[in-house]
Amino acid sequence: MFELMYRFLLDAKRRSENSERGASAVEYGLLIAGVAALVATVVFLLGGAIVTLFNTMITSLGG
Repeated sequence: MFELMYRFLLDAKRRSENSERGASAVEYGLLIAGVAALVATVVFLLGGAIVTLFNTMITSLGG
């Protein structure tokens, strides 16, 4: 009887560890997606200003 309960508890522990790993992977995926969206937004909003800055620098250097 105790062995059966012990096996059940071990199986439950293993299942919870696996589900936590899956949750962590999902959380990291959402974090990476958020960072990528932020970078894309900043590049979209500041892209024109950066191009103008580089063109001004190239022109002033005689390029």
